[in-house]
Amino acid sequence: MEGLFYNADDGYLEGIVRGYRSSILTNTAYINLTQCETLEDVKLQLAASDYGTLLQNEPHMSTSMLAQKCTDKLVQEFDYIRAHAVAPLQQFLDYMTYAYMIDNVILLITGTLHERDTHELLERCHPLGVFESMPALCVATNVAELYNSVLVETPLAPYFSDCLSAEDLDEMNIEIIRNTLYKAYLEDFYHFSQSFGGPTAEIMGELLQVKHKNNTGQLNINKLDDRILRTMTTRSWE
Repeated sequence: MEGLFYNADDGYLEGIVRGYRSSILTNTAYINLTQCETLEDVKLQLAASDYGTLLQNEPHMSTSMLAQKCTDKLVQEFDYIRAHAVAPLQQFLDYMTYAYMIDNVILLITGTLHERDTHELLERCHPLGVFESMPALCVATNVAELYNSVLVETPLAPYFSDCLSAEDLDEMNIEIIRNTLYKAYLEDFYHFSQSFGGPTAEIMGELLQVKHKNNTGQLNINKLDDRILRTMTTRSWE
């Protein structure tokens, strides 16, 4: 029965993804890029690929511009797939953006703690982690307001409400906050992917378990560093 609706729900997107896959640079192309001595040589090598059209109207190359153009291409293709996806693929793609959302929210929290203009930080946010209500977070003038805004305005609300409080944003090491949110996110993503069974559950299960172990290790290291720093700070005031 599932096969009867496959083309209606996923057939078109499978064709699009296969097209995207064919545009990935080959091993030979990467070897040629390693032999380039200038950015103009890089532009010349990429001219024959799908990336050539991104650079053809750019008279002057720079590494930052090249990175931005490639990122824009990735985001455009990802957004196109997500816009045409239906459940549960659409929700799966949403989960893929949550990691970038966490990084963006952490950036705004850091800016708020250091009294930076959060509107300027929006330009530094990764486009895959940008959500419609993100500008609303910039209205916050302190971490308590930012925490409440996150709980209302973002898909990350469950991870914040279950793992962190407003006081934690003031007192905890920012990397501990990041790793704590990642832990909750990865566990949620893991349970979601396991609900499909089959190859999706197997492949995503292994991938997410590895990322979870790495994140847990980093979280423990950051907590240990934070304890040591707090101990040294306390002793310095004695």
